Amino acid sequence: MPPARPRVVYSRHVKTPFTSRRSPTPGLFLGLVITLAAMLAYSFYITWQIAGLRQLQNDVAERNRRDSLQLLRIQNDLNLLALAMRDMLGNDEPYPLTAWSAQFDRIRADLNDALRLETWVAVAQRSPEQRQFLVDSLSQFWDAVDRIFTLARDGKEREARAQISDSLQSRQAALSSAVARLLVQNNESEQQAAQHIAQIYSRVQHQVYVFLAAILTAILFTSLSVIRWNRRLFAQLHTLSQQRSELAQKLISTQESTLREISRELHDEFGQILTAVGSLLSRAGNHAPEGSPLRGELREVAEITQTTLQNIRSLSQALHPVMLDETGLESTIDWYLPTVERQTGVDISYEKSGTPVPLDGSLGVHVYRVLQEALNNVTRHSGTKEAWVRLRFMPDLLELEVEDRGKGFAPQSTRQGIGLVAMRERAQLLGGSIEFLQPAQGGTLVRLRVPLATMERHGK
Repeated sequence: MPPARPRVVYSRHVKTPFTSRRSPTPGLFLGLVITLAAMLAYSFYITWQIAGLRQLQNDVAERNRRDSLQLLRIQNDLNLLALAMRDMLGNDEPYPLTAWSAQFDRIRADLNDALRLETWVAVAQRSPEQRQFLVDSLSQFWDAVDRIFTLARDGKEREARAQISDSLQSRQAALSSAVARLLVQNNESEQQAAQHIAQIYSRVQHQVYVFLAAILTAILFTSLSVIRWNRRLFAQLHTLSQQRSELAQKLISTQESTLREISRELHDEFGQILTAVGSLLSRAGNHAPEGSPLRGELREVAEITQTTLQNIRSLSQALHPVMLDETGLESTIDWYLPTVERQTGVDISYEKSGTPVPLDGSLGVHVYRVLQEALNNVTRHSGTKEAWVRLRFMPDLLELEVEDRGKGFAPQSTRQGIGLVAMRERAQLLGGSIEFLQPAQGGTLVRLRVPLATMERHGK
């Protein structure tokens, strides 16, 4: 029976959270285009309405007003003519009819000018018959006036007065009635224009409300879309952050486990082998004749073996100090700091305060690695030969500080080394925080803070 084929856990068709999501850019861009198009169309619409309103006001309302003023001027001149004719017919006037000739000429000139202006500003709704009737009636009236003054100059005042009473006054009344009708027509036209303007205002106001509602709806829809996509994006970032943190924790745990195994192998296997080799070389040297070259060579090889054993033990301690598991963090730091001073020549001032709290192996390893990486940065990058290490046991937290007066670095730099990233990850694993500060005196201050609750949880 052939062996069962292994089940495929991952395939190239599996989509990641980012590749399975559609980009919100096309939708948001479409919403922006629709909103801008709506605003542009509404702007054209409002411009068109305002232009129509302006034309209506100029062509109807304003012309009606100016036409009414001229009609009132004509009506006033006609009233003056009526008063003059009444005085001409009055028996108490000692003046002959020809005495009113100058007054009639003056009114005639003003009336003709008013009629000319009225004809120019008259609204388009007036029919040609209406316009011609006023012109013809006024022309006939002045022809009759000329005949009356001709009769008066010929001494026929009684006949002239009879024509004034029988014909001229009726013509003047007809002209006044025609002008009054035109005024009424203008008033009606103004009312219609006012209603039309009010309708335009009402329509524009309604359209403004509709446009605002549409714009607000578009803004609301776009905002909700942005919020929804932002929530998805932040959820994806949170998921990726958790995955990254889990991966970092696994990598750190794997690294520590690997270093611990290598350290044990070096300490136990190679250490025992080198110890045995050194013991055999010592016994062989004791069996060699005194003063023989072989005895000296064996002693030299035994010294090399002992030096190699010490180097391997130092390397084993550097990879993973056995003291962390056996005696704890404090003793390991007491051993590690003098070792760094001997190896690098950096003068380290160590301060410890507070009541020590027992730390388990994993917690102590992370604190030790942060100290180790911080001192590596001091020896490699600071350019100084002096550093300060402070370990404080407080009622609610453990605080570790490593300070130097060297070159310093930019904590906000985007290009940070793997060591700084590892220190941050270890601080997160401990449930604490780490800060990279620049003291006023210059240099760098690395401050690790681990809450006491984390220590108790790890202790259990």
